[in-house]
Amino acid sequence: MTGTTPGIRTRTGPDDRTTVVLITHDRRAELLRTLALLRRLPEHPPVIVTDNASTDGTAEAVARGFPEMTLLRPGRNLGAVGRNLAVQRVRTPYVAFCDDDTWWEPGSLRRAADLLDARPRLAAVTARIVVEPEGTEDPVVRELRESPLSGPDWLPGPALGSFLAAATVLRTDAFRAGGGFHPGLWLGGEEELLACDLLRQGWWLAYAEELTVHHHASRLRDPTARRVLGLRNTLWFTWLRRPLLPALRRTGHLVRTVPRDTASARAFVRATAGLPWVLRQRDPVPPELEHRLAALERARRDSPARRYVG
Repeated sequence: MTGTTPGIRTRTGPDDRTTVVLITHDRRAELLRTLALLRRLPEHPPVIVTDNASTDGTAEAVARGFPEMTLLRPGRNLGAVGRNLAVQRVRTPYVAFCDDDTWWEPGSLRRAADLLDARPRLAAVTARIVVEPEGTEDPVVRELRESPLSGPDWLPGPALGSFLAAATVLRTDAFRAGGGFHPGLWLGGEEELLACDLLRQGWWLAYAEELTVHHHASRLRDPTARRVLGLRNTLWFTWLRRPLLPALRRTGHLVRTVPRDTASARAFVRATAGLPWVLRQRDPVPPELEHRLAALERARRDSPARRYVG
């Protein structure tokens, strides 16, 4: 179900329901471009930036060029937990995440707030992602659009089992109730654990085709380092929340299918090193939720957006 929700009147001008939160580290040029685009949004949202200990003058440039925005400087690289720090300052009912190389299309924040206003059990809406400068859809969009999960008919689009922090508006209270991003994961697929815990609490997540985020991938990103973190965190999530047999099957599948190279080996070594804390915090989901996680796992095996390459 997409389109305009009955009973909701389209509004224009500033909108005080959503705060934009983003984290950054040593990507000054990309961040300044993103902040300039956010400043021009018709919703005029408050913006909170957590600078994760940049050494390239990022914080100084933000303070000088965007004094109306809130700048947090924790003094060390907190990874995704930098978003938690920012959400502590949020006073609006909704929080929109984006990265320093993504930005929201004008009107999407207002529409996301409308969707959440009308659905009290909806925790988050994830937007369609357009890759710039080509203007093409990110491959992950097909996965979102074709989600195998079923949900109530009041959802604004397909039910999801996770979300993308670079393209999602969340209910602030739900984010806090779910505990935010887990500090143990740091960064890289950190959304999956929070999403699982939100679903466990009875919240719903959905894809909303009518929302758009633009992504102009930073040339400064290290795809190999991201792959190591992503694979490590996939393994940790698997052992934190999946029951024993599914966790064993998932681990075995990854062992058989990921590239046999140094990056994969590093990821497995790091995942193994973290097993003591993972097993101490292990809390498998109930059967109904495991059924949904298994359906997502099967669907993702053929997704071009879920390959551990780079």
